[in-house]
Amino acid sequence: MDKVMEERFDVVVVGGGAAGLAGALTLARARRSVLVIDSGSPRNAPAAHMHGYLGHDGASPAELLAKGRAEVAGYGGEVRSGVVVAVDRLPDGEFLVRCADGGAVRARRLLVATGLVDELPAVPGLAARWGRDVLHCPYCHGWEVRDQPLAVLATGPLAVHQAQLWRQWTGQVTLLSHTWHLTAEERELLAARGVRVVEGEVTGLAVAEDRLVGVTLADGGTVECRALVVAPRFAARAGVLTGLGMPVTSLERDGHVIGTCADADPATGATALPGVWVAGNVGSPVQQVAGAAAQGVQVAAAVNADLVEEETRLALREYRTA
Repeated sequence: MDKVMEERFDVVVVGGGAAGLAGALTLARARRSVLVIDSGSPRNAPAAHMHGYLGHDGASPAELLAKGRAEVAGYGGEVRSGVVVAVDRLPDGEFLVRCADGGAVRARRLLVATGLVDELPAVPGLAARWGRDVLHCPYCHGWEVRDQPLAVLATGPLAVHQAQLWRQWTGQVTLLSHTWHLTAEERELLAARGVRVVEGEVTGLAVAEDRLVGVTLADGGTVECRALVVAPRFAARAGVLTGLGMPVTSLERDGHVIGTCADADPATGATALPGVWVAGNVGSPVQQVAGAAAQGVQVAAAVNADLVEEETRLALREYRTA
């Protein structure tokens, strides 16, 4: 998008991941004019494969997105590369969507599917291996590291839960206390499941032939592992929403804050902002690819229904005055 445009769309979708593309596909098939503006920075870009998506298990995330873009285009929808920097509410209630390159388009409705950013623990070398052998979700990666030695980095109160969960895939689980203090009860729970606890702060990763083989400790020791499990903080990419005056909310699990998310109706994706919906990880951070895509379809149907309702009201007004 390299110029100021005065195009007008029924719906502009901000974000071209699984949720955004699924929503755009549904809207295009509903004969809506739809534009997807995608920054090209999907959350799962570091992963070579995705799992748990029926019919697509083991496929490349990039391949899925390429197919999705083609399908959207096949029904008349558009997908453009760009970074949305601001959205203005116009006097008539519609939106002016502005991009970093100076381009702008109008939208009757807005579907925000910008996803989230995984904020990782500050351990040297960890971020470079994220999505490869530094992992978070066992349903995404557990099968691939089954029966191998893995370590869980304790950075918060959910570390024990993580260790217990990953124990389902391997009997060789070590919990690294790192900067977290474990209670006596937590230690007993871990011991009951055969999870070893290693004290000491983790200072780096041990890598051989581009594969993780262990982690190094502050005292000079090394703990063997083929995968390192971490708990990132889920930070919603919600700049578009906050720019319109909608603050993000804290995401909690078991009473502990694990990130931020956009507050929206779980069934329809509708936000407190009239004309604005969300889908995917920006509003549901724990959603996997399949769930995000399904939510994109569901939210798109709600957006279309809202447009139909508006069009019916306008048609009735014209009919009565004819």
